[in-house]
This record gives sequence, C-alpha cells and structure tokens, in this order.
Amino acid sequence: MTTQAKLKVTLVKSTIGRLAKHKACVVGLGLRKTGSSAIVIDTPENRGMINHVSYMLKVEEA
Repeated sequence: MTTQAKLKVTLVKSTIGRLAKHKACVVGLGLRKTGSSAIVIDTPENRGMINHVSYMLKVEEA
C-alpha cells in the first residue's frame, strides 16, 4: 500500500469579489472561511486548483 503525499492548505484571503472560477477552486479544496484549513492529497487536479488561487492560500506539507 502506497502512502500519498498530503498538503495542508489554508485560506488567508477572502473570496469576496473574486472570480467565480476562483471561488469554485476554493470550495473544491474544502475551504470555507478565511483562516480555515484542509488537508488534501497531492494530485495534479488539486495542484491545478492550488495554482489557480495561490494568491489566496498558504500551502504546507502535511
């Protein structure tokens, strides 16, 4: 059984006034309010969403 790399993603800026696509990426990563965190699996799909909204996130290895 292989262990997958995980990332801890924290929303540090508000989604108010952002593009609908960017809001959808934040929700897709499992984030709700400013300051909320989520642990996501390091996949190309999640990396793409993180890259889209990187200016609103803090990303760490979990």
